[in-house]
Amino acid sequence: MTSYKELLKQREALEQQISEARRRELADAVSQVRSLVAEYGLTAQDVFPAGKAAGKTGRSSTAGTKVAPKYRDPATGQTWTGRGKAPKWIQNENREKFAI
Repeated sequence: MTSYKELLKQREALEQQISEARRRELADAVSQVRSLVAEYGLTAQDVFPAGKAAGKTGRSSTAGTKVAPKYRDPATGQTWTGRGKAPKWIQNENREKFAI
């Protein structure tokens, strides 16, 4: 049976082999991509078009856009879109009388 220390040494050796193999394969992949880019005359925009950024979440394309207000306080002129927590001036009120 293998001892704990021997197993740790084996793990360390395997981790080194893994990192070396990853480095080699990444270098090969980068070389292949560069040759394809040069062969076809691609630009960064061709490969990575706008709006397709890495790490982009699955949110809709309208996420974060402005929404037109639906309600206005006649006393102050403040507006509210009807989304999120209602402001104090419209809470417990009939919203129809504030509709724009």
